[in-house]
Amino acid sequence: MIHTKTVSGLAVALAMLVPAASRASEDSYKLVLTSEAGDRNSPVGEAMRTWASLINEKSDGRIVADVFYQGELGGQQELFDQLVKGNIHLMITWPQTSYDPRIGVNYVPYLVMGWEDAVVSFGDDGWVRKLMDPVYADIGMKYFGPFPEGFGGIATKNRYATSYEEAQGLKVRSQPIFPLPQTVQAMGFDAVPIDWAEVYTSLQTGVVDGDSSNVIYWDYEYFRDQLDYFVQTSHNFSSYSLLMSAKTWDELDAEDREIIESSAREVIAQQFRAAKAEDDKWIAAAQEFGMEYIIPTPEEKAAWVERVRNEVWPQVEEALGPEIMDTIRANATVPDADTTMRDAGTAMPEADAAEQE
Repeated sequence: MIHTKTVSGLAVALAMLVPAASRASEDSYKLVLTSEAGDRNSPVGEAMRTWASLINEKSDGRIVADVFYQGELGGQQELFDQLVKGNIHLMITWPQTSYDPRIGVNYVPYLVMGWEDAVVSFGDDGWVRKLMDPVYADIGMKYFGPFPEGFGGIATKNRYATSYEEAQGLKVRSQPIFPLPQTVQAMGFDAVPIDWAEVYTSLQTGVVDGDSSNVIYWDYEYFRDQLDYFVQTSHNFSSYSLLMSAKTWDELDAEDREIIESSAREVIAQQFRAAKAEDDKWIAAAQEFGMEYIIPTPEEKAAWVERVRNEVWPQVEEALGPEIMDTIRANATVPDADTTMRDAGTAMPEADAAEQE
């Protein structure tokens, strides 16, 4: 039996995923895979195509995932709503906190301090992963793992800041997800929550003076004619999440679940291996173009870490609960002169990369 569906913007309809009781994995499915950001040639766009290709290959063509790039099906919150409802089946996305504020764990500032720390914390057996699995399950999501990009920064035009005092009066866009606006505000900037689709116009018209919390790829690739500086604040570990609607997941048999999950694991493992090199590539490209790339001194970074943790972490505790915050405090790295550099100066160890397979 072949189940098909028509996709027209957000009028996507959930596939009739009928499990076969007497025979395993003979049905054919057409799924919708999308993301709120990233065109066809972006790392996220390429990852979506890889995920879809692996699913198709492992299912011998029975499962087809149609890929839709940024803006083709709607905005960030809109798409996440449709994923929860089951009208969109697969996403690589920055999850929204509107359904459960505990999703904000993904965005807690200065949660990890370098690549080795991030690999251990976000990996299959990492403390962040163990903390997040039940949260996604509670809102109707199957969580496959993170799609790491690197450490976020603050990109601005005309002037830049490497301290709380210098940041005064600089308006920077923030993703409208708790606690990212609160983090940028605590760093001294004026945080302006703006959806991704509106960032370029906001920069162009002077609504904001910069962008925040993204790796340099996004600021170089999409806004390089508007931005002059990128300060590697590393206040957040920028990672998307590979997710599936639980409504869709629950209708699949064990074999098809394994096909989709193993394909996701391959995408995640590939990205963990490639993320730092990819980030370094775009840092070099931005510098060659003329964007100034600035790494705060260890002292400047340590001052931001102390201020942000003191101001924002109590807000996180109030919003997410003391149990989650106790876990964060017990596991988060204590910064020192080495860990306050841009990315601790290390790529992902080969042994850790293998563990992600």
